Amino acid sequence: MSGLSRISIIAGKENNVVIRRPRRGEAKTFLTLVDALADYEKLRRPSRSARARLIRDGFSRRRRFDPYLAFVGGIPAGYAIVFETYSSFLAKPTLYLEDLFVLPEYRGSGVGLKLFRHCVAEAKRRKCGRMEWCVLDWNKIALRFYDRAGAKHMKDWLFYRLAL
Repeated sequence: MSGLSRISIIAGKENNVVIRRPRRGEAKTFLTLVDALADYEKLRRPSRSARARLIRDGFSRRRRFDPYLAFVGGIPAGYAIVFETYSSFLAKPTLYLEDLFVLPEYRGSGVGLKLFRHCVAEAKRRKCGRMEWCVLDWNKIALRFYDRAGAKHMKDWLFYRLAL
């Protein structure tokens, strides 16, 4: 389906967005969206072994993360990955949002906001004390999106990573 056809499906139908956990048979759809995020961020797509781990860790009985897919009119439009960390000071879990991605042709249609709100609702359902995530400093679209959603930029905290 062309981008224009997808956009015409979206126009005026924000309520037609369905957010749900992917079924095992939709792992390939999930991986296609992960590839699209890698392309958008100008990163390498996951290797064959990383793809196998993504399927194992997100689709098995002992999941390490929870994936969600966003569909518009039955067409995959985006995805999110969340998992729990823990806050010692709140003595509650934190829902960490690893990825929230919407295909470019669906941006501005409410898909991202509905996906984000689904993750917030999931954090509340799990009785988390907060939800956290990181945004690349060059991703102005995401920065504006989170500002409009009411999120607070934590200027006094610096994000660090140790690759193992």
